[in-house]
Amino acid sequence: MNRTNVKIVLLGLLMFSITLVTNSQLPSGHSFAQQQVVEYSCPMHPEVKSKTGGSCPKCGMTLKQASKPDAQTAKEDSQWGETHFPNVELTTQNGKKVRFYDDLIKGKVVAIELIYTTCKYNCPLETARMVQLQKLLGDRMGKDVFFYSITIEPEHDTPEVLKAYADKYHVGPGWLFLTGKPADIKLISRRLGLDSLPNGNDPDGHTPSLLIGNEATGIWMKNSALDNTKFMALKIEQLMGYGPQAQVVNIASTNKTESVKLNIDKGQYLFATRCAACHTIGNGDKIGPDLLGVTSVRDRAWLQRIITEPDTLIAEKDPIATALFQKYKEIRMPRLGLPEADVNTIIEYMKAQTAGFKKPETTGTQN
Repeated sequence: MNRTNVKIVLLGLLMFSITLVTNSQLPSGHSFAQQQVVEYSCPMHPEVKSKTGGSCPKCGMTLKQASKPDAQTAKEDSQWGETHFPNVELTTQNGKKVRFYDDLIKGKVVAIELIYTTCKYNCPLETARMVQLQKLLGDRMGKDVFFYSITIEPEHDTPEVLKAYADKYHVGPGWLFLTGKPADIKLISRRLGLDSLPNGNDPDGHTPSLLIGNEATGIWMKNSALDNTKFMALKIEQLMGYGPQAQVVNIASTNKTESVKLNIDKGQYLFATRCAACHTIGNGDKIGPDLLGVTSVRDRAWLQRIITEPDTLIAEKDPIATALFQKYKEIRMPRLGLPEADVNTIIEYMKAQTAGFKKPETTGTQN
């Protein structure tokens, strides 16, 4: 073999080895063609698309490049992609076994919270406000959006206990209460950013957070589970990208009207954010009793205690607190952690609302 032929052979081997090295650096199952799909479209006529450049046949404008990453590649590269979510087994309140990612998260719009049924602090209010949010979303629940409440006390919260808890709050379709192995629940909590550091000043054991997300688009956000329910519904409508725009506008208009008035006093605000999920003043029972006239039939000191330490009153077997607890399906009234001044503000607000109530008194208090 002469020197020229040797050079040709060596050059061929070198080119082949470069190709092997380059391709070996790609993720398994990917090629150069898969990494990016290049598409061109007309700025004036977006329906005109081409895989090569050129001019628009309708108006003659130069087609603009719009490069889009391959969907599967983008999903795998996303921080909150498929590999981020543990696919552990959980059990619903109905006893059905499900996989966290495959059955609950994949391709869905979801809202996820952590609770436990023996909670005396945020969980009862958290769940009641989720019920309000569920009503705002209407028939989209179970079709377009799904709620998941995961217990952080799986040793106690069996499927039967969770079902009884859900039934007390009149939970509808599309909302699952879930239990599982403690280690699996801790893993889910960490991966979703719902775990919280131990806090000696917080006896609740966890922060009332609500994680809203769309697995298909990779959009996720964490909110307070005690946030304004209309605001949370609006977030789901706008940021999750589903539902008729008219309903989004209606909710937004309501919020805009309320903000323009700017006439909400402190008592109204406290009642709306701490009490209205479970009670009304003159509109009948909800999860708890109608509070119309309660300031007239209950001692003020008792009202202060039932707002401040309802669990203590029940533990002391207070006859009124015990009777109400039994009448309303033993739903625990949460400790709101309010200072004395705010407690008194709520009482004065209920008193004022009763005094100004327009309907006949025969439709009054259920207390």
